[in-house]
Amino acid sequence: MRVLLVEDDPMIGEAIQEALKDVSYATDWVKNGQTALNTLACQNYDIILLDLGLPGKDGLEVLNVIRARDNPVPLLIITARDGLDDRIRGLDGGADDYIRKPFEMAELLARMRAVLRRKGGIASPHFTNGIVSLDPATREATVNADAPIQLSNREFALLQALLIRPGAILSRSELEDRIYGWGEEVDSNAIDFLIHALRKKLGGEVIKNVRGVGWMVSKTM
Repeated sequence: MRVLLVEDDPMIGEAIQEALKDVSYATDWVKNGQTALNTLACQNYDIILLDLGLPGKDGLEVLNVIRARDNPVPLLIITARDGLDDRIRGLDGGADDYIRKPFEMAELLARMRAVLRRKGGIASPHFTNGIVSLDPATREATVNADAPIQLSNREFALLQALLIRPGAILSRSELEDRIYGWGEEVDSNAIDFLIHALRKKLGGEVIKNVRGVGWMVSKTM
């Protein structure tokens, strides 16, 4: 999953980026509103974490521009502002959730998972195509309701990218885009290695190769 973090405080931004990296979320961190808008013009994201108190363009301005462009990307506001008016303006302006600083990273991750479920129209806390199921909270996968299998962070990130849209074919570059952030070195065979590892754990038929195009999980529901 690829995350855009918009936060001008260097200590908070670094802490969030490191925490997201620890759970293998590809995270791009920008420190002002205009850079965030420029970045969104050329890069797709699964979710945005947006501070309100930004230099230059205020976070609410950034939110308004994003929604005015009909960009439906899930967006969670993170801010120290505690006024009711700010919360109402953010939610009415198109934010999907709101979390106040200081917060525990476990709560932020849980809220991100909840926002992604709601945006995807998923009631269950798991991602599934009816055969393989993935629990984002535990990073465990099950196949045909058998015993849960623990995945590495990278394995989890790749399987999640496929299960967000069962039936959709993702190319090598699209998978790399969802797993690795700016500046991270990517080995040429990294995706092949992860898919091989997942097939060993989950079975050879879970992830299908579409020759010359990419990989997918079947849409069975």
